[in-house]
Amino acid sequence: MLALAAATQLSAAPIPDHLRQNGWFVGAQAYTFKEFSAFEAISKTKEAGGNVIEFYPGQVLKPGSSDKVHHTMSDAAMEELKAELKRVGVHAVNYGVVGAKTKEDVDAIMGFAKKMGLYSVCSESTELVADWESAAKELDVKVAFHEHGGSMSNPKYKVWNPLYILGVVESRDHRVGACADLGHWCTSNLIPVECLRILNGRIVSVHLKDKATTGKSEVVVAGKGVVDVGACLEELKKQRFDGHISVEHENDWKDNVSQVKADIDFVKASPK
Repeated sequence: MLALAAATQLSAAPIPDHLRQNGWFVGAQAYTFKEFSAFEAISKTKEAGGNVIEFYPGQVLKPGSSDKVHHTMSDAAMEELKAELKRVGVHAVNYGVVGAKTKEDVDAIMGFAKKMGLYSVCSESTELVADWESAAKELDVKVAFHEHGGSMSNPKYKVWNPLYILGVVESRDHRVGACADLGHWCTSNLIPVECLRILNGRIVSVHLKDKATTGKSEVVVAGKGVVDVGACLEELKKQRFDGHISVEHENDWKDNVSQVKADIDFVKASPK
């Protein structure tokens, strides 16, 4: 880790200011385009009006390739990915949701993030918070703990509850915080804007999706469901949130660029 830090810049670069769109850093989570390669996800993000992207582990690098986006990918494949980002004009900001079981896993993930120049990584492995914090401080890469849908009926899965996440991060370095998945909070029958308030000041990144109803339901375009994305954006402004928003339209998998564009336009219509 020390050798890696010495070989790279002393601190990870923040998201470049010129990428702001009406004050926001907004783009897509590549999982939205999971039926396609990472190269295609980059192009689709650009087509939808985004200029930042969040990668996830396991996506095929490009059509016909055996390489995949992963923290164990070769340096050559990584350079190829960087070159494509530069060619299209999209900036990589995050990587996740990625699991870790050991400190060595954490170090590998964070080392990859540093090499890619990422703003943050996204994980649900809160049990390793001390290792995440140590790597975040050493490499100056943020860590965002993410949540899927959950409930009190499954006590083994805790990260769905923002009060649990707050307890995990509130005494930690400021680079350790939360990924606010607005749609998954709704899946858990929570009110997303209230969850944002609970995590005031600790939100690193946002996964934006609207849901048709609370509980398990289909993803819809922002403003068409029950998430109240507008209120969430206003709350993020109050908190002076300055991370990135990754649209996750987990629907219409084969043809969803127009839906992602609608979500990005919704964000841009509420200037910071």
